[in-house]
Amino acid sequence: MTSESPILQVPEPDNNYSQDDLIYQQQADEDAFDNAEDAIPQRLKLDLRGTRVDLDRDTLVNLPESLLIAMFPNGLVLGRQDDVFVDDEDEYESHSRDSVGIEDQVNYVDFDPLCLDYVLKFYQYAREQHEKATQEEGETSPQHYHQQLAATATSSVYYPLLTKQPIIVLREELEYYCIPPSGSDMASLKVSCGHHLKLHDQIFDALQKNISRENNVAEQHLIDMLCDAGFMRDDRWGYRELEPMRTCVVSMALVLLKTTGPDNHMATAQKLLLFWRKPARKCWWDGNTCEIQGQKVRLWARRTWTLELALV
Repeated sequence: MTSESPILQVPEPDNNYSQDDLIYQQQADEDAFDNAEDAIPQRLKLDLRGTRVDLDRDTLVNLPESLLIAMFPNGLVLGRQDDVFVDDEDEYESHSRDSVGIEDQVNYVDFDPLCLDYVLKFYQYAREQHEKATQEEGETSPQHYHQQLAATATSSVYYPLLTKQPIIVLREELEYYCIPPSGSDMASLKVSCGHHLKLHDQIFDALQKNISRENNVAEQHLIDMLCDAGFMRDDRWGYRELEPMRTCVVSMALVLLKTTGPDNHMATAQKLLLFWRKPARKCWWDGNTCEIQGQKVRLWARRTWTLELALV
């Protein structure tokens, strides 16, 4: 995606949509701007649960699609003002439209700033690694480097993988339900159950248990593919936190996609390229009896994985 992408309205959730459709511009008047590009500020001011974050436009639109969906489930609406009490209705309308320019508006987002910070830092790391690898390859084997560039010019399949740094993005949304003994303090118990699940932070543990229980070959192939592409079998989530006011644990892990090496990772990389701007989701249930607050609690978890590929 480029900064010239149009800003469009998000379609209904059951439709297929691309990353370009995740952000749209709400205009107060139809002729307020000549085109949508003029209406999008170069930097957006966000308030993430009380934390101020300034993002430039290109950084925002190049975030993983699964992250944008979580941040803006109804789309990012620019041009919306904070509620200000004014006695006269006409004066209120004039104040709400004209008092603050789009560039100075703060957009409130119900999203954990720590998660966004984790993604942005990894993006920066990925760019640095890609620049370093490109520079080293050009210096040590210039002939192979120029052959590779020539191949990318004629192959649409290899082009994104060799000219940018691909990143595997894995996100888990874990909604949990507990069945306690009678007389328990449910509010306190739910929080304790959430912390219990948060501590079990190995990425593939839950899926591996599900494979052992149901002997699901496809799920084993998924783990093998991800580990061949860049993950380790004992990797832990890079970000894992409880959502406030919800019985939900959200996790994210990002790794650099391997495209070269002795094991010829390019074949796996081509498979994962199918998930570029097209996140795939997998959902499953698991249940366990756990010792929480000195009592046995039946804990059910509904895990939803979102897998996609990002390019920086």
